[in-house]
Amino acid sequence: MKVALSPIEFANRARRVYADNEAVVDGDLRLTYKEFFKRCDRWSFALQKMGVESTDRVAYIAPNTHSHLEAYYSVPQIGAVLVPINYRLSADEFEYIINHSGAKVLCVHPDYFDLIDSIKSKLSHVQNFIALEGDKVGWSNYEKILTESDEEFCPVEIDEDDLITINYTSGTTARPKGVMITHRNAYMNIMGTLVHHHLTPADRYLWTLPMFHANGWTFTWINTARGMAHICLRKVEPNLIYELIQNENITMFCAAPTVLISITNAPPELRGKAPRGVRLFTAGAPPAAATIEIVERDLGWELTHVYGLTETTPLIAICEPRALHMDLSIEERAKIKARQGIELISSGELKVVDENGAEVAKNGEILGEIAVRGNVVMKGYYNDPVSTDAAIRDGWFYTGDAAVVHDDGYLEIRDRFKDVIISGGENISSVEVEGCLLHHPAVLEVAVVGMPHEKWGEAPHAFVVLQSGQPCTEDQLRTHVRENLAHFKTPQWFSFVEDLPKTATGKVQKFVLRDGKAGISTQ
Repeated sequence: MKVALSPIEFANRARRVYADNEAVVDGDLRLTYKEFFKRCDRWSFALQKMGVESTDRVAYIAPNTHSHLEAYYSVPQIGAVLVPINYRLSADEFEYIINHSGAKVLCVHPDYFDLIDSIKSKLSHVQNFIALEGDKVGWSNYEKILTESDEEFCPVEIDEDDLITINYTSGTTARPKGVMITHRNAYMNIMGTLVHHHLTPADRYLWTLPMFHANGWTFTWINTARGMAHICLRKVEPNLIYELIQNENITMFCAAPTVLISITNAPPELRGKAPRGVRLFTAGAPPAAATIEIVERDLGWELTHVYGLTETTPLIAICEPRALHMDLSIEERAKIKARQGIELISSGELKVVDENGAEVAKNGEILGEIAVRGNVVMKGYYNDPVSTDAAIRDGWFYTGDAAVVHDDGYLEIRDRFKDVIISGGENISSVEVEGCLLHHPAVLEVAVVGMPHEKWGEAPHAFVVLQSGQPCTEDQLRTHVRENLAHFKTPQWFSFVEDLPKTATGKVQKFVLRDGKAGISTQ
């Protein structure tokens, strides 16, 4: 008999096999998988009692908490669609996403009550406002509802092509788009990750990555599929990360490069206590080889670089280590690990194409756009056929990421196409220049963008965040780049800033920098 490919099938197995395993740690709260799924079932019952039916949307605004994790099972197992919303957004953005998704139920953490109350009257589709923690006038109490609910919800038949989530993009240049992810999409990404990364029921996963971000890169379901423990982290701070790694015997976590930077630049007394052998995934932006070196050499952790987009559920490539890499120095391996690699076994087919659709040569030099087709590509953008047709053409999803292909077949992103700097007819990769500057001991973070230039058309402008207590001058940084890269790649201008503007998922907003809104100069 054919059974739909769905993360719910992994959950059903976990109920049988891992019932007594520790499932969730959230502060003082500890739940086994048996206890966790009882809570999920009670919430499924409650949602159905509220009138939630198949295809209805249920939205969440919450940090990494046990109640947020429960949503990834309670909502889809009754055929409804989860809408996990970035909690760092403005009230206007919340209003747009909640209304655009047509969410029938809105579940909110107390940190965001006031923002939602300010727009409550404008949320015409929402019938039930749920306070995930505590009491609030005009809101229903989540825990009270669970206590009063039954575990016997009404099962529904799930088709693998049904939606499991709608995840909204960052919306850095326009209104966010709702990425429609199916049960099959999620299932295939889970399988691919499990094949490429050796996880066991003994592993303990730290939630540094926001659950809302592409469904936590599907680790909301991956960990459960293997019977692993979910260790919730509500606020991402280096001291808390190191504390939990030590006290909760963490073996695995995921982190964007910005989080890696904060971890590697933590005080020596924190880094010194960290156990070795921790494994981590990084994605979201090309990590600097210098950061990878610190993670692997100084901390003794195993870093795996993966690549994907919300639209690809999200992972489509992995920088898979090979035997020949083991003989390389840490510095040489770091340069390879900074690449995006090859497609995951379950993600489908990747190619890098030129403007005519022909695949580029595998010489590590010719830029093309990454295109992908296969099991993990989204169903489309919710209620947005125009954007869907623009992104998916002839069965291929075009990512907008500019990359080269090396002779070993490994992809390396050099830029978003809009971030490639064309100066005097020469293409300059902002990522390459950023990687060079990050090797300077005084540089903590950097973003390089193209700015108008009277002679060259445009030229690189570097926005630099310095290490605390590490003074540095423009001339010193300019000399550093000229000594390590072709001279034409050297930034024409340098701005020293306190921080870089970022999206809620840690991506630098280069369009903000181009508009001159980079921050307040410190020198």
